[in-house]
Amino acid sequence: MSDLKFKIEGEAQTPARLAASARQFIIVVDEPPALGGDDQGANPVEYLLASYAGCINVVAHLTARELGIKLSGLKIQVEGNLNPARLFGKSDDERAGFKQINVQFLPETDASQEEIENWIATIKNRCPINDNLANPTPLAFNFAKELITT
Repeated sequence: MSDLKFKIEGEAQTPARLAASARQFIIVVDEPPALGGDDQGANPVEYLLASYAGCINVVAHLTARELGIKLSGLKIQVEGNLNPARLFGKSDDERAGFKQINVQFLPETDASQEEIENWIATIKNRCPINDNLANPTPLAFNFAKELITT
């Protein structure tokens, strides 16, 4: 199977807000007022958690069908703690990102405990966001300077 390519493009609207486009969708990334934003959208780390929950949802439903698990409902809660000291240039003692991300997986199913454990292992194995969070992913940060005309 060939690779799929995904892309977003964004432009800063304020120092704390970015409007990004993904296909035909506009995604507003902003911070709450306490972090210098106008609260017009979820912040970057909230979007990361939401993208993880969204990916788990898709893979959970796909694999439930494959495994013969009847699913009448699913709730997913994802949370993580981070210390903002590095973000704000106060300290390099801790990493900038989440210390840990916790998933609360709440399916409505009559599947056995063993079937659910196998299902969760399958979800974790096949979820692209889980893979990106659990394993180092090569990153290329390219720079292109825009010319300012006066």
